[in-house]
Amino acid sequence: MRQKLAVLAIAVLVLSLFAPAAAGSSGTVTPTAADATQAECEFPIEVTDATGETITLEEPPETVVALQPSDARTVFEIGAEDRLVGVPDNPAVADLETDGIESVTDGYQIQHETVVDLDPDVVLAANTTSESDIETLRDAGLDVYHFGEARSIDDVRNNTRRTGELTGECAGAEESVQWMDERLEIVDEALEGADRPLAYYPMGADGTTPGTDSFIHDVLTTAGVEDLSEAASGSFYPQLSEETIVEEDPEWIIYPDDSAEPRMPDVAEATTAYQSGNLVAVDANQISQPTPQVIYPIVEIVGEVHPEAYAEATADLNETNETADENETNESDGETEDTIPGFGVPVAVGAVVAAVGVLARRR
Repeated sequence: MRQKLAVLAIAVLVLSLFAPAAAGSSGTVTPTAADATQAECEFPIEVTDATGETITLEEPPETVVALQPSDARTVFEIGAEDRLVGVPDNPAVADLETDGIESVTDGYQIQHETVVDLDPDVVLAANTTSESDIETLRDAGLDVYHFGEARSIDDVRNNTRRTGELTGECAGAEESVQWMDERLEIVDEALEGADRPLAYYPMGADGTTPGTDSFIHDVLTTAGVEDLSEAASGSFYPQLSEETIVEEDPEWIIYPDDSAEPRMPDVAEATTAYQSGNLVAVDANQISQPTPQVIYPIVEIVGEVHPEAYAEATADLNETNETADENETNESDGETEDTIPGFGVPVAVGAVVAAVGVLARRR
């Protein structure tokens, strides 16, 4: 088992050098001819959104507005950020390179006049966008695509592909989905037959947690833990009772890193997880936004729940990086540099350095 997880760490983290996107990068490159042919967008297209509204785009859009953080992040992920003319202005997209792109929100409040004045070819609106906002923009004559609720990793795949269709970047979207699937396959193989300890993902002092009908639940179970939300009465975002938390006694607490400590009922401090210091903080944006970056929390959770295997993998990874650095130095003499949509080489190197830091960190 430890050997499998070591392979997981090396494979996933080294392959992260070639991720299809990184928040904040603007470099793009055309995928291989085969990929581009297989995933080439065809116009005109006619699609129906979660509200039942049918949208027709006669040609690839030149201007796109993303109303929500996940909309903007997905556009960056697939390499279509050059079409963005409007993005939200709030902490959830602070890591994206949005200089020169108009802000269309005041915090989380959509500024309708700003969006209308931009006159985009299409507006992307994640499920968190209110129906009144959608109606206002449609009444102004804009084509607005309202995404449905993402309740699984498969929904993330579908939303990524649909974003590709709506932005004219089908090849980049398919490449992102393939990047996800390659890493998920490694995770699945490494965790085959592994013990799955009980984990609790708290979202508030009232006991709220992502339920079994949420994509965060899918992220947790894919990462090799049993989700405490399965003991709750609701399936979407239920509230766990204090009695359930104490009786089930989770071994791990996984929480978003937008707070220094888990936001949870006080009784959770009596659990094995809290008393043992088995706390895993994952990137709040990556785990809460249904984009391809949900892969990163999955890998981090596996690493924290199986620290010994990851410690072994770190040593091997360092050797691999040294070899890669030597090869990169030799290749740089030829002044050749490859990039993948949304992910330049400097960003890739930084991603691996950060990943190694994650492996060495014990909470």
